[in-house]
Amino acid sequence: MALHSRSVWLGAVAALALTACSGGGEAPADPDAGSEMLSNGLTVKAQIEARQEGFKSVGGEFKTINDQLRSGAPDMAAIQSAAAELPGIIEGAGEWFPEGTGPESGVETEALPIIWEEPEDFEAKVSDFVVAIEALDAAAQTGELSAIQAAVQATGGTCKACHDKYRLDD
Repeated sequence: MALHSRSVWLGAVAALALTACSGGGEAPADPDAGSEMLSNGLTVKAQIEARQEGFKSVGGEFKTINDQLRSGAPDMAAIQSAAAELPGIIEGAGEWFPEGTGPESGVETEALPIIWEEPEDFEAKVSDFVVAIEALDAAAQTGELSAIQAAVQATGGTCKACHDKYRLDD
């Protein structure tokens, strides 16, 4: 995998910051950014958008689960339904980050170049996330509130581990 220079990344961030602070509005977007085709048949832009939509969907299901867990009377059917959606949403998550779909593509993304610089560690974190999602679904289907709470906490830990290192600060 090609390595991306931290100085190039920092230079791009600095350029964007200067553009944003210049009062001149946003720099015009490159109409061709992300138009390159990937081996999976998607354009870079379509792949990034699909990845972002996948994570938004995960977030929506987690919100449902967490809202129910915080309520005075959790709706177990809602928790079980949301948890059952998660494995399907993340199916193929290891394929969501092909080479060329980082910030260098010119398409807005919060994915940091270190993803492609440390692929083994990143893949391990994605694997941990997938395993945790499957365990959360299994716990939810038992209907045992304490097991669900523990699985939600464990899954959240896998999210944090990845976000802390591989995602632009929220």
